[in-house]
Amino acid sequence: MGNGARAQQKRERNADKGPKGPASQLKANAAAQTYKCKTCFQTFQSTTARKALEAHATDRHSKQAEECFDFK
Repeated sequence: MGNGARAQQKRERNADKGPKGPASQLKANAAAQTYKCKTCFQTFQSTTARKALEAHATDRHSKQAEECFDFK
């Protein structure tokens, strides 16, 4: 038995495990949207730096970050 037969046997054994579906990051990203601007309702992920949230509040709305976001 050559290596080609071994490879075919391995493929047959692994076929029983079934194919894994494509892993999408969309649901995880939607769940991570924890900051929401009170003025324009734009959402931000929980990993967004406070500096970026402050920039959004001052640049877009001419407000302080505390007026636009509920910080936890």
